[in-house]
Amino acid sequence: MDWMDSRIMNAEDLARQVGEAMYPRDRAAQSLGITLEDIRPGYARMRMTVRPDMLNGHALCHGGFLFTLCDTAFAYACNSHNHNTVAAGCSIEYLAPAFEGDVLTAEAREHVLHGRTGIYDVDVTDQHGKRIVAFRGKSHRIKGAVTDPPPDLRKTDQEKP
Repeated sequence: MDWMDSRIMNAEDLARQVGEAMYPRDRAAQSLGITLEDIRPGYARMRMTVRPDMLNGHALCHGGFLFTLCDTAFAYACNSHNHNTVAAGCSIEYLAPAFEGDVLTAEAREHVLHGRTGIYDVDVTDQHGKRIVAFRGKSHRIKGAVTDPPPDLRKTDQEKP
């Protein structure tokens, strides 16, 4: 394995470490039953089952819960590089309704990351693969790290063999 393969593997390990650090502190996600299914650099997949207490007056999943699912996946994806990152703005398009019992999957993907700013797209699908929501978030890096990186990621590129 060459150095670049090792760095990629370590970046994936670091993303998993970030997810393991964030989720126990994420009481909002836990209270809504949102689970972290996968996390990689610039990517996160979250899952939520629509409960009766998430329904609006039309017996559909309330848009606020759909937004929260997207925003949560966005947060994990943009923090996956282990830089504290917050939302700077976002937009959402509700494409189809979700109903009680639907199992929703939100996949957040990094579209661009430049300096301290990133753009992430989140798609939500139901258990049948039907697209429910399209979300785009803009992130901004702030000071600090989510977790301590593994020792071999603390070295600079110049220190690598």
